[in-house]
Amino acid sequence: MIDWRSARVAWQVLALSQLREQPLRVLATVLAIALGVALGAAVYLINAAALTQFDQATRRLIGEADIVIRGPASGFDQSVFVALARESAVSVASPVLELRLALAPANRPALPLLALDPFRAAALQPELVSALGAHITALFAHDAIVLSRAAADTLGLRRSDLLSINVGGAVKSLRVIDILPGDAYPEPLGIMDIAAAQWTLERLGRINRVDLRLRPGSDPRLVRARLNQWLPAGVFAVTPQIERGRASSASRAYRVNLDMLALVALLTGGFLVFSTQWLSVLRRRVALGLLRCLGVTRAQLRLALLAETLASGALGSALGVELGALIAMLTLRYLGADLGNRQFAAIAATLAVHPVPLLGFALIGTAAAGAGGALPAWQAARRSPALALKAGDAELDLNRLVTTAPGLALLAAGALLAWLPAIGGLPLPGYVSIAALLLGSVLLVPALTRRLIGALPRTGQVVLDTGFAQLQGSLSSSTVSLASMIVSFSLMVAMAIMVHSFRDSFELWLAKLLPADLQLRCSLGSDTCALSAAEQSRIAALAGVARAEFRRVQPIFLQADHAPVTLIARDLPAERAADTLPLLREAREPGAAALPPVWISEAVQDLYGYQPGQSLALPLAGRAQSFFIAGVWRDYVHAGGALVIRRQDYLAATGDGSANEGSLWREPHTSIAAIEAAIRAALAPNDALELISSPELRERSLLAFDQAFLITYALEAIAVLIGLVGVSVAASSTALARRAQFGMLRHLGMLRRQVLWMFASEGIALSALAVLYGLLLGALLSLILVYVINRQSFNWSIDLSVPWLQLASLSAALIIASAITALWSGRAAMSQDPIRAVREDW
Repeated sequence: MIDWRSARVAWQVLALSQLREQPLRVLATVLAIALGVALGAAVYLINAAALTQFDQATRRLIGEADIVIRGPASGFDQSVFVALARESAVSVASPVLELRLALAPANRPALPLLALDPFRAAALQPELVSALGAHITALFAHDAIVLSRAAADTLGLRRSDLLSINVGGAVKSLRVIDILPGDAYPEPLGIMDIAAAQWTLERLGRINRVDLRLRPGSDPRLVRARLNQWLPAGVFAVTPQIERGRASSASRAYRVNLDMLALVALLTGGFLVFSTQWLSVLRRRVALGLLRCLGVTRAQLRLALLAETLASGALGSALGVELGALIAMLTLRYLGADLGNRQFAAIAATLAVHPVPLLGFALIGTAAAGAGGALPAWQAARRSPALALKAGDAELDLNRLVTTAPGLALLAAGALLAWLPAIGGLPLPGYVSIAALLLGSVLLVPALTRRLIGALPRTGQVVLDTGFAQLQGSLSSSTVSLASMIVSFSLMVAMAIMVHSFRDSFELWLAKLLPADLQLRCSLGSDTCALSAAEQSRIAALAGVARAEFRRVQPIFLQADHAPVTLIARDLPAERAADTLPLLREAREPGAAALPPVWISEAVQDLYGYQPGQSLALPLAGRAQSFFIAGVWRDYVHAGGALVIRRQDYLAATGDGSANEGSLWREPHTSIAAIEAAIRAALAPNDALELISSPELRERSLLAFDQAFLITYALEAIAVLIGLVGVSVAASSTALARRAQFGMLRHLGMLRRQVLWMFASEGIALSALAVLYGLLLGALLSLILVYVINRQSFNWSIDLSVPWLQLASLSAALIIASAITALWSGRAAMSQDPIRAVREDW
């Protein structure tokens, strides 16, 4: 039976003494846990706010529909709407034309447009239509548009202003007849009457969405199955839940990876707690032994030490939750909700605090601290009071702990888990593999320390030999110091290698895809801007243009429950596709002569299961066209997947000769500026192209890459910071615990500076071992990050590339930091008189 009152008294004595004697170390422990919890909570709150905002916006657009008929942006014939309206199970059918308007000038982002029949839409989107108020009839004008408040603020427009858009290469103007209230729709949006939009946007007879409400008693599943049997190719009947869930599905892997990186910082903090508490127990061994002699039982002492750690963890977790909420609020206000995720680039989310998940983060932080302090508490409680009170007995025995066999078992388990496939689209086995490899490697540290430190040779130098002898005689504290440094450094190495590999692969990919001197495109992501065949010929014939290639890029649907894939029709010789595309695999056997080739991205291969050599039916011009999968290429832009076909095959299937992207090669001695001026003059007055040189585009893309990984760099920096704090805490705690030893060495004739350099040599030796072990372990973990987690999370591959200079700099910095902290800590420990330092041994 545990005497809880005695345990509480013991805890108060220990906690107060720890706080009084080493407040900075307690503060470091609290902050380490707080940082890990804060990062995890901030990432969660930011992404939850973005998803909530996106879901609310989608609900306003979809409204109360039971089924949504969704087609490509190019649309389908509105006769489909007539057939749907006549379906016996359909109560209300509302036609919709959903596009992204190309704005003029072209450097502005496209504006989402919702063109609908206000009278039919009133039954399905009552809140959105009611916000139009008395301006519904005015909306019927061919040039009338209503803007959301977010769109008006972004574009700087007011009621009665003109909005310039690009339609098929020509600039047209729309009148802003009204601006919706701020709470009607939170994101940029334009609303038009569907008939006016079809006329103005040159989409006569075309729609791309129909919202359906079913009659009571109709089974949505049966209706959807029946409709999908006769809908045109590339047009699907889906549930509103699929529409609303696309953003969450597309960003899920990204959010999980950020949460895991935040847990990395928390894991590093947990090891810092372990190191700090272990060394603290060593320093307070006499006080612990005295408590045992005064009647405190082992169970009570164990509980007191564990409660001390849990109190620090709870305090750090509470601070971390508050700090995380503050970080999330500031990020949403000043940086936006994307965190580098383009899915949420335009989301203006607001912070909403969810108590239950935040409580979960607080419990995780407290549990991490408790796990870090459990072993030191158990080891201290089982120690004999007589040994604890014995002068000079400053080591807790690790030899009795069986660590080698479990460590090898965990390494084997981690290696096997790395080969398992993703679960539900998430690389969960990969994360567990990293945890197993990390823990297994740490469990091997005691055996490694005994072998390496025990094999250190004599140098003949008194200072070095004394320091090495001290390391050999204090294997427990040396092992603890090594473990905390290895964890933080190996995780930093793994992330550094992964990010560098990704950036290097991305840079090589850009060089492969951007061989031309000048790139041109219509408004990014728009559906209305295009270059006609005549305009393409005019550009290709300009003086100074040596060669011109044009592309038609558009989204299409392959399956109902998947996001659209990007179809790219470009000039591409089938026999030399590898010269232009970053191909990874090609079909072993050439395709049937009757089938044109298609090259699929890795995302299409993973998400749909297609393989080179198979045939693939693509929905083009409302018909299923068969293609032969000629190969798989690497793509870092289109998360939902991309398909590349020859432009002549696209023209033959659709009759569409327009283009919305292109590449130009210049003649020698012709400047890019001169070609750009010539293009502007040739297309005037309806120029709506964005022109950019390939070097500038590569620079922008790499800058966007660095911004996307900004949060990763921040988490990596946090891990390094926690690791350096761990080095400092270990050095200072060890120095304080060895004050008597330092005093004895001074009595034996060793100079003060020799004692300091002896202690510094120990720190350098330990940090060098930690660096070597951390480099090897980090390189192993980076293989999992590069080849497993990255591949399974984002459906693209990267090539391993090691940042040798960066790793060498970080290794040197850690060793130098260890030497400096050892000198500083040793100097502080030797500040008192040598006689007072050894008085406890007399």
